[in-house]
Amino acid sequence: MSWEAEVEELRRREALTEAMGGADKVERQHYYGKLTIRERLDAIVDKGTFHEIGKLAGASSYDEHGELQSFMPASFIFGTAEIDGRPVVVSGDDFTVRGGSAELAFPAKRAQAEGLAKELGLPHIRLVDGMGGGGSVKTIEMAGRTYIPMLRNWNTVVEHLSVAPSVSLALGSVAGIGAARVATSHYSVIVRDTAQMMIAGPALVDWASLGEVSKEELGHARIHTRNGAIDDEVASEAEAFDRAKRFLSYLPSSVAELPPLAEPHDDPERREEALLGLVPKDPRKVYKMRHLLDMVLDRDSFFEIGCKWGTSIITGFARLDGVPIAVFAEDPFVYGGAWTADACRKLRRLIDLASMFHLPLLHFEDCPGFLIGKKSEEESTIRYGSEVLAALGQSPTPFCTVVMRKAFGVAGGANHKPGSHHFRYAWPSGDWGSLPIEGGIEVAYKAELELADDYDAHLQKIKERLNKVRSPFRSAEHFEIEEIIDPRDTRPLLCQWSRLAWRALKPGPVSFTYRP
Repeated sequence: MSWEAEVEELRRREALTEAMGGADKVERQHYYGKLTIRERLDAIVDKGTFHEIGKLAGASSYDEHGELQSFMPASFIFGTAEIDGRPVVVSGDDFTVRGGSAELAFPAKRAQAEGLAKELGLPHIRLVDGMGGGGSVKTIEMAGRTYIPMLRNWNTVVEHLSVAPSVSLALGSVAGIGAARVATSHYSVIVRDTAQMMIAGPALVDWASLGEVSKEELGHARIHTRNGAIDDEVASEAEAFDRAKRFLSYLPSSVAELPPLAEPHDDPERREEALLGLVPKDPRKVYKMRHLLDMVLDRDSFFEIGCKWGTSIITGFARLDGVPIAVFAEDPFVYGGAWTADACRKLRRLIDLASMFHLPLLHFEDCPGFLIGKKSEEESTIRYGSEVLAALGQSPTPFCTVVMRKAFGVAGGANHKPGSHHFRYAWPSGDWGSLPIEGGIEVAYKAELELADDYDAHLQKIKERLNKVRSPFRSAEHFEIEEIIDPRDTRPLLCQWSRLAWRALKPGPVSFTYRP
């Protein structure tokens, strides 16, 4: 006896599933500049590695003889695959089937995808293009009842964050729990002109008497990559897939492993002459911090995260002699590098991410302190700054700082990880203290200045006297800074540190739960 007829039926049903929402819906997806979910899967994973799970799930109708008449596949596809030869779980919404609404077998398939990623300890790539919630209003009539919202399996989504990397790509109009899934990840990307993310769409906003607005006004990339809800924006889906793969390339597949070493391609002893004159002698003049990163880190290895928000601090991944690390640096072009509330929020996420996945942490410091003023107080900068300092102190990974210029106040104290012994280097341009001398002279010497015959001349004499005391060499004499180095030696020393840091790394879960 042969099962050939049943296998033919299997192939027929698979073909119906692969047709997705039908040719007209596929054409509509392309009309709006978007790929279908199956095209997206082909584009992001290694060729021929995708194994689909639950392919036959959907809604069927049968005639009186029990023969299949029609079939609508579930609007969610998932399976296992490989990216750059490493196993992953990848899932995505099929917008061609009822706009990617969570109907039919969608919820069960999504729960299985999240559960497999967690239990197998695999990275999860989510391709989000729809609401992903409880379906449309029409679903109420179809079901014959309403339902009370429950975040079923959300614990699995959150628990996975402490197990393996999670990446979410907003590839279309994303709302409701779909938006929450984009935000509940280690890294998120939105396609600039074909995707939006919002809590609720224009119709619901209008119904709530909150005004007539478009999807772009609610959820364009320029909104959510500036407020931190999404990490980065890109111009195309292809670029989104590339950034997801680059992000994963710095991280282990799970917390049970160490980050993958890359084959070194850059001379660890490289000394850049331009570093010697990078920092201006005038403390009011700025310089390009990203230029420094390019000269010191492995060439073309810096992967910036969150470049559109919290911009006074630059954050990202990089490599030193092939060792993956997490990097942060103040940007003198933005508030002189002062820590803002948003910059602190961004930095806390990076530190927690480095802690979770065993990345050594490197700080290039030029920090005048927290941003001061009324706006900074209203934004609770000290609250978010305190979170950063707590995260730094709790981080179990090796830490290193290079102080190029300023290190002032509480935020400036982030040149040191509390409770830890680690490397610190300073350039001869180092300038530090509880507050900048320029900002405190006239307060500290008020009485003396008031008695002076020539106020300005006497003030200048005080500045000259104090400038001799503020020399970083005075601090080095008292071992308040371990090393003052020739700026051109920065890369060789950091490559040496990275190799020592790698030896000290230990795989395994950390003592806290990662929060997005």
